[in-house]
Amino acid sequence: MKKPSGFTLIELLVVMSIVTLLLTLALPRYFNRLEQSEETGLKHDLSAMREAIDQYHADRGVYPDSLQTLVQMRYLKAVPPDPITTLNTTWILLPPQDGSAGIGDIKSGAPGQAKDGTRYRDW
Repeated sequence: MKKPSGFTLIELLVVMSIVTLLLTLALPRYFNRLEQSEETGLKHDLSAMREAIDQYHADRGVYPDSLQTLVQMRYLKAVPPDPITTLNTTWILLPPQDGSAGIGDIKSGAPGQAKDGTRYRDW
């Protein structure tokens, strides 16, 4: 008599428990890395835009009046989206410290805190 081929219930339960264990170990690391990459992207974007603002000011003697000015004058290829909010309209534009017109600094408008406990808006 030929034995039927297939898996027993015990074999399926063992495989499912191994997969569950692996997912339990892997998913928290994945989401932690995802959050860390968003924070790294935000720091890079802020640095690049601040550098573009400084270069514009050094070249022209005035601060840009908008982020689109930096794009039009080719200091930036495009206004990057905030990696946390995924929008390019949530940036907080700050005036220069010397009281002149224009954009002197930029910050993220994302709510919440980074892994180190600082607020995204304080970067």
